[in-house]
Amino acid sequence: MGLSVFDLETKKFSTSRDVKFYEHVFPFSTQPVDYDDDTTSPVLPLPQDISHSPDDLIGPDDTSVSPSVDNSNLSNPSPVVSPDINIHDNSQLSLFSIFVNTTKTSPTKSWLSPHLLLSRSFVVLPCSSAQHQASLLEPSATSATSSTRYPLTRYVSYSHLSDAHRSFVTNISHLVEPVSYEQASTDPKWVEAMQTELDALAANNTWTIMPLPSSHQAIGCRWVFKIKYNSDGTVERYKARLVAKGFTQREGIDYKETFAPVAKLITVRCLLYVAAIRNWSLHQLDVQNAFLHGDLQEEVYMQPPPGFHRQGERVVCRLNKSLYGLKQASRSWFHKFSHAIQEIGFHQSRADYSLFTKVCDNSFTAILLYVDDMIITGNNEDAIVCLKRFLHTKFRIKDLGPLKYFLGVEVARSKDGISICQRKYALDILEEAGLLGAKPAMFPMEQHLKLTPTDGVTLKDPTHYRRLVGRLIYLTITRPEIAYSVHILSQFMQQPRKPHLDAVHRLLRYLKIAPGQGLLFPSQGSLILWGYCDADWAGCPTTRRSISGYCVFLGNALIAWKTKKQTTVSRSSAEAEYRSMAAITCELTWLRYLLRDLCIDHSEPATLHCDNQAAIHIAANPVYHERTKHIELDCHTVRERIQRGEIKTTYVQTGKQIADIFTKPLGQAVFHSHLSKLGVLDIHTPT
Repeated sequence: MGLSVFDLETKKFSTSRDVKFYEHVFPFSTQPVDYDDDTTSPVLPLPQDISHSPDDLIGPDDTSVSPSVDNSNLSNPSPVVSPDINIHDNSQLSLFSIFVNTTKTSPTKSWLSPHLLLSRSFVVLPCSSAQHQASLLEPSATSATSSTRYPLTRYVSYSHLSDAHRSFVTNISHLVEPVSYEQASTDPKWVEAMQTELDALAANNTWTIMPLPSSHQAIGCRWVFKIKYNSDGTVERYKARLVAKGFTQREGIDYKETFAPVAKLITVRCLLYVAAIRNWSLHQLDVQNAFLHGDLQEEVYMQPPPGFHRQGERVVCRLNKSLYGLKQASRSWFHKFSHAIQEIGFHQSRADYSLFTKVCDNSFTAILLYVDDMIITGNNEDAIVCLKRFLHTKFRIKDLGPLKYFLGVEVARSKDGISICQRKYALDILEEAGLLGAKPAMFPMEQHLKLTPTDGVTLKDPTHYRRLVGRLIYLTITRPEIAYSVHILSQFMQQPRKPHLDAVHRLLRYLKIAPGQGLLFPSQGSLILWGYCDADWAGCPTTRRSISGYCVFLGNALIAWKTKKQTTVSRSSAEAEYRSMAAITCELTWLRYLLRDLCIDHSEPATLHCDNQAAIHIAANPVYHERTKHIELDCHTVRERIQRGEIKTTYVQTGKQIADIFTKPLGQAVFHSHLSKLGVLDIHTPT
């Protein structure tokens, strides 16, 4: 047994048991960071690639390797630590990159270990975040083998999930999707997927190859890769999609009308709760090459796909059919789908144009469309089967089975109801920020924190900040408690500064406590609307505008919430609260229309809880005075609904106003008190 070391001068590997360590020489001339202090927040190092061969570390002039190092099995490395090395003793870390020679213990195999980390225990980090997340599913993954004092195993557990759902979570956490053509072209599965996509485009007569006319410009294109899963988590197919770079199109030349509706996420949550209450089955379908079904009216030219054209050719693709990425593509596809589905008796909802319903005697069927993904539910399985058969004859449809994974949202169902969360998405954000091993925070934002556009040093590269905040915005689909924090942080996208980035990291450390937290739609409850509204008067330190916040429940399920800065400055707290009441009144009115399309009769008035008695009196008092004359329109909005019997207001004490969580940063005790009343659930909490 010996140590394989790399000489930086001769650029050769050698094996020796007599190695002297110089810790006073760079890079160990200073003492390593001590993480004994609980106030520090050590960050888990980025995953190390353990597949490097010695050739990766040798200069271009020398490719020889010492014969004592066997590289025959580097394709599947399995590092083994020598028992002679005390991995808890930093004094044995060499100036050189240390590798462990296992010739003595395994004569036929010799592996290279990753660089030893400055930590109190040795761990082999997975080569990707997906493998790191998947490793949490193994029973042997305990905090004792982690390189951080705050391992994820303390906050995420899969032991008490059902076998079927654990298998699903395991499968979706293992695979990694490529982000570029160069990366995908090395994998035969993705090469086959790209060829399948091109074959489909050719069969559909999507384009015609021709020289580019001198009066036109060709837009670019790129590949986007996605793994489609079955309901049990197994891979349904590797999907490669050719996407046009529509951002280079010119209005009036390459496109005209572009608008196309997509399903509102509030509608998705509402539909899931209704399905849970009425025990309806939920089916997920995917339309293959959906945008190719749309007809293209404009004359558009596109460059050939990356990797599939010969060098020196100067030809382009004139598009005959719509293609993903074109500004008019979604409009063309939705127009064709809506016409086809309405021909068989479905009616388009006026509350959400992506919702289609059909009522026939006692049979009810609903389709919710989000671009090329759709959810089908209803109380008649035979009608659903007939609908699937019709869609398959009109379009190329893939039946993905029961709803499990929709738009990055994981769906779990049991006799107690339906749970949704974005566990994988949250862990991906933490991994991207390098905070998988950070010390968690108990609440998302420091109490009384006021961020301004001028405090702190401007970030040299704002791209990282913008990307993190952009991803956090999408995370609010299932995490209502971070809505206020994300609302504040998104106001500094143009010129983010150091305090803003610190606040983002604080929010990410809060997410680590429960990355699998989401919402529960219980199977028992009513279908009555009620909600809370609140306002933080002059809450914005820059504009002195107030912050409105509200949340709406349908029965026992939270289905809608919002945090928004008011458009004008309020002259009193009563005025700010009243504007918040007007906002939630509009939301409740829209939800009544949506429930009507789902054949739910909501004859009772929706209860509206407010903690400002002056605002409640203004809503009930038809007499205007100096304080309220300039908010007359909002007065009409709320008062009219009260007179119709659609809503009723009631007073709630400030300490019990759970909408506070959407208007201001709260302390730990109050924050968790309000959070517990929002109907959140974490099915991944360690027991």
